Amino acid sequence: MSKYYVNKFLYTVDRDPEYLKRYIEDPKSFVATWEQSIGPKLLGNDVEASTVHALTDKERDALVTHDFVALFEMGAHFFLNLTMFIGIYDEPYFQKSGPLAFQREFAAKLQHWRDRDYPSVET
Repeated sequence: MSKYYVNKFLYTVDRDPEYLKRYIEDPKSFVATWEQSIGPKLLGNDVEASTVHALTDKERDALVTHDFVALFEMGAHFFLNLTMFIGIYDEPYFQKSGPLAFQREFAAKLQHWRDRDYPSVET
């Protein structure tokens, strides 16, 4: 897994309302655009470029399908993964099931990791 690139995606998209909106509306198109033109740039620097230029097929698929469990299992940073998907799902889950409903769903879907080592976030 190119953990750096996935974590960079999660960090960048979560902190930019326009990126998040585009990701929610058309994940497949946005992931492709991000991978081709947004991701290669270093954060806050339009001159230098990242040395990581591609997601793996599994990473791309997990991002397109919002599969936060697969991202976690591949070693995406827990906090970045959680906060990005809270940004997407918190309101609809809240409307349906009350406060912290998405966070409870996130935790429930990761129960199979209880008593296991946290996936490494090292590249």
